[in-house]
Amino acid sequence: MNRAEREQFLAQPHVGVLSVADRGAPLTVPIWYGYLPGGPITLITGRQSRKVQAIRAAGWLSLCAQYDAWPYQYVTASGPAAITGPATYADQRAMAVRYLGDAGAEEYMASVTASGEAEAQILIEMAPRTWVSADYRKL
Repeated sequence: MNRAEREQFLAQPHVGVLSVADRGAPLTVPIWYGYLPGGPITLITGRQSRKVQAIRAAGWLSLCAQYDAWPYQYVTASGPAAITGPATYADQRAMAVRYLGDAGAEEYMASVTASGEAEAQILIEMAPRTWVSADYRKL
């Protein structure tokens, strides 16, 4: 994929796969993410999570997004990552809307707010530096 194609693909609401070095081995987990072409990749997760500990230690992460049916497509972006602060209600709701739509986001936010989980979320930003991509539609 060229730059515009990979950025447009990454801007779609795929469930990403986060990878980060964790005590010598990769930690690889699915995650929601946000991305607008040319900007950072944003992640929201629990501040006490293993992901956060690993990202703090490594200072770098990779995120892969894919279309897993033929013809396959994927984009992997890697770069320096930093915790930029608490994830506000608005941050969390915007991410939920991206993946669940308005009605689903309302239900999701009501659930995480009632559980207290919403208050324990942080925002992570990664500046993409390296890219790997493929688009098997072009074969």
